[in-house]
Amino acid sequence: MAPPDRLARVRTFHPRRGRLSGRHLDALDRLWPRYGFTIPTGDTPDGRTPNEGASAGNTPDENAPARDTLDGGAPIDLVALFGRRAPVVLEIGSGMGDATATMASADPDRDYLAVEVHTPGIANLLALTERHGLTNVRIARGDALDLVRYLLPPDTLDAVHAFFPDPWPKPRHHKRRLIQPSHVALLRSRLVSGGTLHCATDWAEYAESMLGTLNADPGLVNRYADYAPRPAYRPVTKFERRGTVAGRPILDLIFHRR
Repeated sequence: MAPPDRLARVRTFHPRRGRLSGRHLDALDRLWPRYGFTIPTGDTPDGRTPNEGASAGNTPDENAPARDTLDGGAPIDLVALFGRRAPVVLEIGSGMGDATATMASADPDRDYLAVEVHTPGIANLLALTERHGLTNVRIARGDALDLVRYLLPPDTLDAVHAFFPDPWPKPRHHKRRLIQPSHVALLRSRLVSGGTLHCATDWAEYAESMLGTLNADPGLVNRYADYAPRPAYRPVTKFERRGTVAGRPILDLIFHRR
């Protein structure tokens, strides 16, 4: 039976819909069994994540990478998942996967576990993983908080990246934001000592809220006085470009676990 807090979940992301190209369908068919898994949830009778990313004209079996679902009661064996023992970076909301693929390519000594709900984005990252010959990328479909809460043991991750999470700008939706005290405490608990929690946003009000929340966590220390200079290792994302064009500041926050 699903834990009670799964049944009343407040999502921190917008489920999105998108049409899959032939290239994406091919990537899902061939590459998902090798590189991907579905995060178990209590939302559906069989424990699978619903096909929130499929286009209206497609069936879940044709498009959703929900064929390989992990045992909901067992933590992930990251060594078995990646085929080696190496530091692991959790990418929350990898979007279309371009930034994740770029970072993983430039950082071969660490493994990248990307979490996304948008099926075309998952498929695109699968295709990029194959195109660039990346062996250090795996992809999970579903809610990142479910993954962290139920499948990742404490003191597991070298870094957590939350780049441009949904800002939920309306005050009545602030409870849906990813960066809030209980979520931060959960993410921090999965970091190794000295591990990094790196957030970025183009919403100044959300950045201010993030900074206050992260500073208030007793287990985290800010690497900088307040906001971090933009690190060279973080690629420019689609959301960052949109924010820049709109005249919004791009703000990074980099904290370490004590």
